[in-house]
Amino acid sequence: MADVIDIAGIPVTLRRSARARRMTLRIARIGGEVTLTLPGRIARREAEAFARGNADWIARQVAAVPAPRGVAVGGTIPLGGRDVPVIAGTGRAARWTGAAIAVPDDRHAARRVRLLVRELARSHLVAAVSEHAGALGKVPGRITLRDTRSRWGSCSGRGDLMFSWRLAMAPPAILDYVAAHEVAHLVHMDHSPRFWACVAGLMHDYAPRRAWLRREGAALHAVRFDRT
Repeated sequence: MADVIDIAGIPVTLRRSARARRMTLRIARIGGEVTLTLPGRIARREAEAFARGNADWIARQVAAVPAPRGVAVGGTIPLGGRDVPVIAGTGRAARWTGAAIAVPDDRHAARRVRLLVRELARSHLVAAVSEHAGALGKVPGRITLRDTRSRWGSCSGRGDLMFSWRLAMAPPAILDYVAAHEVAHLVHMDHSPRFWACVAGLMHDYAPRRAWLRREGAALHAVRFDRT
């Protein structure tokens, strides 16, 4: 059973790690769960004192975590950087009308909307990757989509690219930045100054787009497609 302490009404899970050299607090971007990692030698009362000393910071961070947001007919969902309505539609699949997402109003509505978001993400990402790779004279490998939590994209040593399909919910400029970022890894498989210079060559104003993801990305992960 996990060791949990209460800090001003907020549960904090204590996790001991032989590799930890100091106490560290982590707030999950999804759900806002609080974890305090401890070196093995730290006593529980010392950990609790540390957490209480950071109670105000914990409360602020937890309050800033976006609340889970369900997907259902009659609600809205972020798409392309703006909230669009989800309306009742006919047929067996969700459909983008240009102004709304139309989907059959049944227990599978959220799943059908998720599939549509994935399709839109693939279409936009394939186009963006093609443009940026062409500018560098590179040919990317396979493009796959996943629902990743820790990263928005990645590039393998073979040149295969992976992206989060949730990028379809972000503004188009943000999706375009992630595509450029991962394509630049086809040239430099690191985050060296040469890599960032390559990104800048593809997109001179990448910095505010990168900052947007850090600031607003958690809201995209807060959208839940496992319920109607």
